[in-house]
Amino acid sequence: MKSICKAHGYKPPNLHKWGPGVRDVYALHYIVSGKGYLKTGHTTFPVETGESFIIFPHREVYYYPDPQDPWEYFWIEFNNGAETARLLSMIDFAPDSPFVKASPQDFKPLFHMVTTGGLEPFERERSDAGLHLLLSYYMEHYPSNKAFRKKDYVLSAREYIESNFWKASLSVLDVVEYVKIERSYLFRLFKEATGTSISGYLTDFRIQRACELLTTSQLSVKSLAYSVGYQDPMYFSKVFKKATSYTPSEYKKAFSAGSTAT
Repeated sequence: MKSICKAHGYKPPNLHKWGPGVRDVYALHYIVSGKGYLKTGHTTFPVETGESFIIFPHREVYYYPDPQDPWEYFWIEFNNGAETARLLSMIDFAPDSPFVKASPQDFKPLFHMVTTGGLEPFERERSDAGLHLLLSYYMEHYPSNKAFRKKDYVLSAREYIESNFWKASLSVLDVVEYVKIERSYLFRLFKEATGTSISGYLTDFRIQRACELLTTSQLSVKSLAYSVGYQDPMYFSKVFKKATSYTPSEYKKAFSAGSTAT
């Protein structure tokens, strides 16, 4: 498994500078003391104690210390991938605004928790766990704009559905109460983000899970129906056929491992 974290380190107060140039990775910097400057695009950001900046991949940057009060900082590099993009989408960083002011919390102990290196899977998992923990505090103190809030509500609703779909009693009202926002507002956000309603998403997820179980287990139709949130096997079969054009038995015969159907 490829680790998200690539490298980490610490720079004592000195006149170290980098650039102008581009990197292939993200690089988060946290200023422990002193001052410096980050130049990206046509903007130069003064950065000082307690503040942070991030370098975006393939974005030309130049950063350098204040000659009278050179900065001291911790840094972490992490790869340019889907998981990184997901995490950073929830933090108020952007290529044209890669800088955040000091938070009331000291992040230095959190940077100490991120380690990199090692070939063992558990070492990579610990490294990535440390990064996730660190970035969760950036999410808390520097949440991104309203787009993040919108994604957050929808993500919470989807995760709740996907964790509780097997409950026959699960209702749209349960989802609304879990997310804790006004019902019609959640409906609108959910439809915009997924293209379907909450009830439609629940049905689709149940049928998707039923398809997986049909091809990987020997459950009866009754047990299968209960496993995906339906107490009435006949009603489940009706919903399944409407969604897939197959009865559960036909689907199992057509798509189970080892099937000769074409």
